[in-house]
Amino acid sequence: MNKVSENQPTDFIREQVQTDLDKGKYQKIITRFPPEPNGFLHIGHVKSICLNFGVAEEFGGECHLRFDDTNPAKEDQIFIDAIKRDVEWLGFEWGEKVYFASDNFNQLYSYAETLVGEGLAYVDDLSSEEIRDYRGTLTEPGKDSPFRNRAVEENLDLLRRMKSGEFKDGARVLRAKIDMKAGNINLRDPVIYRISSISHPRTGTLWKIYPTYDFAHGQTDAIEGITHSLCTLEFEDHRPLYDWFIKNLPVPAKPKQYEFSRLNLENTVLSKRRLNLLVEKQLVSGWDDPRMPTVSGLRRRGVPAFAIRDFISRLSIGKSEGIVESAMLDHCVRDYLNKFAERRMAVLRPLKIVIKNYPKNKTEEIDALNHPGDESKGRRKLPFSREIYVERDDFMESPPKKFYRLGPGREVRLRFAYLVTCEEIIKNEMGDVVELRCSYDPESKGGNTPDGRKVRGTIQWVSALHAIPAEVRLYEPLFENSADVNKDDFIDRINSKSLQIITDCLLEPSLSKASCAEPVQFERIGYFCRDEDSSENNPIFNRTVSLRDSWDKKYK
Repeated sequence: MNKVSENQPTDFIREQVQTDLDKGKYQKIITRFPPEPNGFLHIGHVKSICLNFGVAEEFGGECHLRFDDTNPAKEDQIFIDAIKRDVEWLGFEWGEKVYFASDNFNQLYSYAETLVGEGLAYVDDLSSEEIRDYRGTLTEPGKDSPFRNRAVEENLDLLRRMKSGEFKDGARVLRAKIDMKAGNINLRDPVIYRISSISHPRTGTLWKIYPTYDFAHGQTDAIEGITHSLCTLEFEDHRPLYDWFIKNLPVPAKPKQYEFSRLNLENTVLSKRRLNLLVEKQLVSGWDDPRMPTVSGLRRRGVPAFAIRDFISRLSIGKSEGIVESAMLDHCVRDYLNKFAERRMAVLRPLKIVIKNYPKNKTEEIDALNHPGDESKGRRKLPFSREIYVERDDFMESPPKKFYRLGPGREVRLRFAYLVTCEEIIKNEMGDVVELRCSYDPESKGGNTPDGRKVRGTIQWVSALHAIPAEVRLYEPLFENSADVNKDDFIDRINSKSLQIITDCLLEPSLSKASCAEPVQFERIGYFCRDEDSSENNPIFNRTVSLRDSWDKKYK
């Protein structure tokens, strides 16, 4: 696996870890990446993945992969498998350190009874709407539930009957008894257990009640011996509740929670709920649609794992929220692919050329570099014949002064091949250009110009006899306006031009064997990778990113 940097820049979390080690507070650093298996990972999660696994690696500790699977209504084995696949693809390993909150359901329930026994939790009969109303607002204190002062014995009896499945879903909940007048709303008697008859992906119908995330998370950290619980800033207001549970329960360890700013990417929705809505409404082809910001979507589009990690390594780990320009991610992708992606010939919108003075039945092989900056990647042979195809945009009937490609009487170089001159234009009945008749200089093969004349334009081409037909999918941002993607009507902001499918593309024959896992550069067009929807007779290529643009100058 490639390393992003040997000298990882420091930040307040790494400084805290170093301080704790220097003081002997911990002998070993243990972090965790704790996704809820209710959707696919997106690039926002990658910041947390890189931080948790990175800190553990840098300080000689370990990082657990833990699934906080406390809500069976939204969880599925499909998500668990996808998360494992994505984390591994990104280059991180957890070995045997994979855990589930559901592994601790017995212990968590025991902790719930402990709170009840200490008079620190009670069974409440209020509905979810009533609990919300009783909770108050940011400016008004909450008020006590009429069931808040039930006796310990009654609460234990009701909790055990909840556990046995005696009550219907939503009939009762277990709440921590903290302070309904607390300035922090999270401390106003939060729900810690609710009734649910839904089957759990791992425990089936064994449990009829499930802990809330807030209750399970910190206690599971303690059970696993986590030293530094690293969360994004939206959990900052939950930290007092995290600490309250740790203080009032006989947990085996005392983890501490630290919050850092999450990744907000320009023009990008990074909410699993909203991404799930896109999938459910079939506005995208699935969680791995190449327009999605999910790790699987980025992988399918051909974005390399190293480029994603390089992008994350450039972000600050701090307390300030901000929006990162998507051009920065594109730059990291281009920077990697420019170094490692082999070059190939492709014509997306073909225009036929007949080379009049080239022998009719002749086919020859043109020697071509696989990468102009890395001869170790070798060479390949390109078939060349009398009839070829070039990109339609590489011809203009009335070209402006600085147009250095084909036009009437103009000469260009065919990449790796010959100089050709346009001599005749063939049009159809509608007046559209359908074919060019050209002549070639047989002495100009491979870059030679015997008389020293200067030819400024070089274009790509494919042999008409040997080119393979293909479908190419060009992707643009899924949303048009970054200021609106996080509003409730975000679906109305979907870019109708986010996917363009071109079905009559022609590729050089070597691309028939291209791998989905190996992006290539279509010369002068962009970086592409073969899509998993491809078949032997119908290759499909996704554009990963276009070639360099002016934005890249900002990130050099």
